[in-house]
Amino acid sequence: MSMKYFVTGGAGFIGSNFIRLLLRKLKDVEVVNFDKLTYAGNLDNLKGVDDDRRYSFVKGDVCDAKAVESAADGCDVIVNFAAESHVDRSINDPGSFLSTDVFGAYTLLEAARKLDCGFVQISTDEVYGSIGEGSFFEDSALNPSSPYSASKAGAELIARSYFTTYGVPVLIARSTNNFGPYQHPEKLIPLFITNAIENKALPIYGDGLQVREWIFVDDNCEAILAVIDRGKSGEIYNIGAGNGLANLEVTDMILSELRKPKSLIRLVKDRPGHDRRYSVCCSKMEHLGWKPSHSFRDALRKTVKWYVENRQWWEKIKSGEFLEYYKRHYADNHRLEVV
Repeated sequence: MSMKYFVTGGAGFIGSNFIRLLLRKLKDVEVVNFDKLTYAGNLDNLKGVDDDRRYSFVKGDVCDAKAVESAADGCDVIVNFAAESHVDRSINDPGSFLSTDVFGAYTLLEAARKLDCGFVQISTDEVYGSIGEGSFFEDSALNPSSPYSASKAGAELIARSYFTTYGVPVLIARSTNNFGPYQHPEKLIPLFITNAIENKALPIYGDGLQVREWIFVDDNCEAILAVIDRGKSGEIYNIGAGNGLANLEVTDMILSELRKPKSLIRLVKDRPGHDRRYSVCCSKMEHLGWKPSHSFRDALRKTVKWYVENRQWWEKIKSGEFLEYYKRHYADNHRLEVV
């Protein structure tokens, strides 16, 4: 039986990889990609699948109820990747995050209620805030530290209310830090890979000992598909690979893969409210029969190789609007300590 997916933010990093997975793995499927094409939305991310008869693209804003309902009509499930997602930008411009991440989720949930379809909220482990020891479970208290993570927590709460109040079949996936092909070079791993390729500075906040869990984007997309196929409505699922790496460790690995010197590392002024450590327990995903297929090092090697071989993709991005943002954001900090 054919399943029709309405994927918001499908021209972004995780969304485009999820669409690629759907079209690669499922024969009898239809995919509608609904994306506003902000700076992070890039149709180049879907080259090679954009001519697939099972795929269609609609340009639109998740805050536009009429556009959403029209484009989503006939779909079986809405998978919401659409979000402002860069913490630094949320500190400088929290309003846009509240609009897209919270009001956008509400608009999509209203569409799901009216169209009688499922809803999957793609969230983040950042909604938990920082943890000194141990790991967060799905029923742990939410304690977001940035406007970004607060907006994602808000979207989750609205989604859960639609499950309880209206019976909308809602699923929530809380993923750890993703990395892989097609990730915008404002994020740590692609920024550091591309800067190192160009022999530019790699700016690390504070002492660089903040610990994050990382998951290869293909593994995350497989996990999200497992949640859709086998998850229980109203439930939340942590998705991670069980690793915990300091930012300096990740940076050292990138430099090692590219055979670049550590002198490229710069310690810069820490950002406000910077969480120290993230860690989540993923036992619920194991019960769904999912586990990651890639080790961090193998996935990082694949990712570095992709950015080396696809310079045209990221050079076009870094030569435009992002370059100006990057210069403004790091201009003063680059005078700080060299590691």
